[in-house]
Amino acid sequence: MKRTSLFSKTLLGAAVVTLSFGMQSCKNEPKQEDPKEVAEDQNEAKFDDVNEEKEKDSDYLVAASEVDMKEIELGKLAQQKSTNADVKALGKMMVEQHEKAAAETKALAAKKNITLPASLTEKGQDAFKDLNDKTGHDFDKAYTDKMVEGHEKMIEKMEKASEKAEDADIRMWAANMIPTLRKHLEHSKMAKEKVDAIK
Repeated sequence: MKRTSLFSKTLLGAAVVTLSFGMQSCKNEPKQEDPKEVAEDQNEAKFDDVNEEKEKDSDYLVAASEVDMKEIELGKLAQQKSTNADVKALGKMMVEQHEKAAAETKALAAKKNITLPASLTEKGQDAFKDLNDKTGHDFDKAYTDKMVEGHEKMIEKMEKASEKAEDADIRMWAANMIPTLRKHLEHSKMAKEKVDAIK
């Protein structure tokens, strides 16, 4: 009986060692935190105790910055991968316009001491990978669908920011973004209609 008990203890000991080693090896590979979450955490640390409204306002700029980076990368991809002239033109417009918008958002964020995502977020990377896996008509359809859906959501966010943001400069910035975003949405819908018409 004693031998069995010793054997059990040895097995249990080996299991514990293996388990703790397994956990340790996971800890040695730190997961890259999403750039959006990093920015939000930093803004929360800066504004949480001082000004809760300012923390909420910072979310509008973080969201806009995330979208700008995504649209720029997807626009470049559309220019490289698509053979459709309308889709290529839409991609080119998105890169140019969102680079301009990103510069305005960065300038305002610097003025207001708001941290923005430093690079493409996980959501943006997923969207890029998803599109990059597609080719031909499938790519064109997926890209134009994303542009319509993405711009509808962003217009909603900016309309909310233009009304609800505590900071007057942020309300003005959001209001100024809306006409451009509406123009992007119209271009996206036209390109989508043409792509959808191709069987």
